[in-house]
Amino acid sequence: MRAYTPKDDVQKKSYYSDRFFVTPTLPRKSVFTDGVFSQDLHSLKNICSVLESYIELDHMVLVINPEDNFAAIKHLKEIRAYDFMMELTAVDYVASKGGFEIIYEMLSTSKHKRIRLKAFINNGDAITSVESIFRMANFSEREMYDMYGIYVNNHSELTRILMPNDWVGHPLLKTYPLQGDEFASWYEVDKIFGKNARDVIGPELRDAACVDRYDTERFARLGHEVPFGTQISEGNEPDTPIRYQEEGGVKLFGATLVTPFDKKEKKQLKERK
Repeated sequence: MRAYTPKDDVQKKSYYSDRFFVTPTLPRKSVFTDGVFSQDLHSLKNICSVLESYIELDHMVLVINPEDNFAAIKHLKEIRAYDFMMELTAVDYVASKGGFEIIYEMLSTSKHKRIRLKAFINNGDAITSVESIFRMANFSEREMYDMYGIYVNNHSELTRILMPNDWVGHPLLKTYPLQGDEFASWYEVDKIFGKNARDVIGPELRDAACVDRYDTERFARLGHEVPFGTQISEGNEPDTPIRYQEEGGVKLFGATLVTPFDKKEKKQLKERK
């Protein structure tokens, strides 16, 4: 269990040196401290240039040129026995570096080793699909296109996978507003009722932190339950005592399934075990 850190003045502390949090670098070791990884690296260098290599958290991390991604992954699978692609994703570095880092996480089930292959592409550039090598890349590459707008050449069907096909923008970009942009606020209204209903319905409320205590259509009002859509306001809302489902117990065919709840028998721990 992690050691407890006092949070008395948590609001006064600044966690960020810039707009976005930058994760501290983890300890790195030389690839040549591991016999299996050193052989894998030597073999891959015959196929493409390796810009950087190191071991981090027992993973060998290799940085290559983006145009070599297909050849490198094919070699690692067919020659070096990395037969399982665990993950394929991207990281938005557009603001700081002008592009994206593409990450391939691979596992060798026979050698019990993991390799993380990285390649950096400039914003607007494309990366070659590896779908023909690993079928799992199909959905991952589509998600990368959908969420970041990264084009993947030679993909069999590069279409959106999470957002609607007519969606505008890419929600995982750091420049995309957390509550959505102008397009997002009107999307459901336009789709269901039409643009002519905008003045009647109003924009969609997309701020998850906004809770209206007297909203009886979107939120459960524990202790103050009323029928759906009831018009209430401050001072005239009924008070409904909280009741437990198992009060009185539950019996079936003479057998007690749930014993009656007794507030006197309940115990409250003074500290976590």
